[in-house]
Amino acid sequence: MAQEIAGIKIPDSQLAKDAADILRDYGNDLLWNHSNRVFLFGAINGEKAKQKYDLELLYVSALFHDLGLTKAYSSPDLRFEVDGANAARSFLQQYQIPAQSVQLVWDAIALHTTPGVAEHKESEVALLFSGVGLDVMGDGFDQFPVEKREEVTKAFPRNNFKNEIIPAFYEGFKHKPETTFGNMKEDVVQYFRPEYKNNNFCSCILHSPWSE
Repeated sequence: MAQEIAGIKIPDSQLAKDAADILRDYGNDLLWNHSNRVFLFGAINGEKAKQKYDLELLYVSALFHDLGLTKAYSSPDLRFEVDGANAARSFLQQYQIPAQSVQLVWDAIALHTTPGVAEHKESEVALLFSGVGLDVMGDGFDQFPVEKREEVTKAFPRNNFKNEIIPAFYEGFKHKPETTFGNMKEDVVQYFRPEYKNNNFCSCILHSPWSE
């Protein structure tokens, strides 16, 4: 029987179990607890808003969303979000998942750090984004049911998450800081390396090869 936490049943299909095994094998307790909280927070938000969404796709999206931070899945030159999205795509294709569903998961993971876009896309994309926002920055904290929040964090403890997640982010892309250009993870690089400067958008325009 599937485990139920805060009114949400944890998917227990073979696909779901295999996805969980990948995160267990290549992640750590920090990412495991965080990813499961993200899934539950997103799913609870979906139930609260009476949104239609695929629970299993949301689960896989949550489990893979930070996998690009791990050494096993980190590329030398892509955003960590894209690394995670690519890993999820390769994983799902092994199970003959419809292309539309695979793309949905890819988008959810690739856009989970892109405010102003993710929340306006399909339910799975928006719910993953909301779960990440709540767990990392407390977005919607006061509007989230207290008893459900406590049940989720009891099952998947935060364990000094605030202080450990920022270094975990940095470890995941310190070898490719240029991939943070134009996104919020640039703040993480500058937190550890104040002297580091990415390209500037205005400079890119002014120093483009156009003659005028």
